[in-house]
Amino acid sequence: MADFSLERELGGVVIGVDEVGRGPLAGPVLAAACVFPDGKLPRNVARLIDDSKRLSALQREAAFEAFRPHARLALGAASVAEIDRCNILVATHMAMSRALLRLGLGDAVVLIDGNRAPPAHFLPAGCRAVTVVGGDGRSLSIAAASIAAKLVRDRLMQRLAIRHPAYGWTTNAGYGTEEHRAAIDRVGVTRHHRMSFRPLQLRLSGL
Repeated sequence: MADFSLERELGGVVIGVDEVGRGPLAGPVLAAACVFPDGKLPRNVARLIDDSKRLSALQREAAFEAFRPHARLALGAASVAEIDRCNILVATHMAMSRALLRLGLGDAVVLIDGNRAPPAHFLPAGCRAVTVVGGDGRSLSIAAASIAAKLVRDRLMQRLAIRHPAYGWTTNAGYGTEEHRAAIDRVGVTRHHRMSFRPLQLRLSGL
């Protein structure tokens, strides 16, 4: 269960960062940066926070509404055009950088889920990155960031689904489900599809 152990061990200002949307065939990649200035949460609020992948949509909504008043939070995104131009890893680091810059905190430790930290030039001045594999299940700051990023990206894909209903983005959020791939075969692609992704290239070339 996520807690503040890592944050306390590191000391000072600790910002949790996580991203969502590296794997989908469509839509932007989105990152969230979250810090709890008091370094603590009411127990009933902390119990609601977990890795966003372990929570249902309703649980994510409830957790977000509960922790939001206690947090400083910022979001950043990288567009499909940036993903196709730069590759998904660089675009993910761009999204993280934008979230951190919007948060506006220097001299902080940036706690990042996974094992790939952004290069130093993507971080605000005075910040250093620490990676944590499985961090969204260990750190409340990262878990809260993962919830915020997932919630906002899902809402975005639901809005896009209104204009492009064939692909099932309301439920698959742009991931390459059978429904989504069948729709690409049937009606083609949109400007929201990541044309640099190999599954799309192979599908559209008939392979």
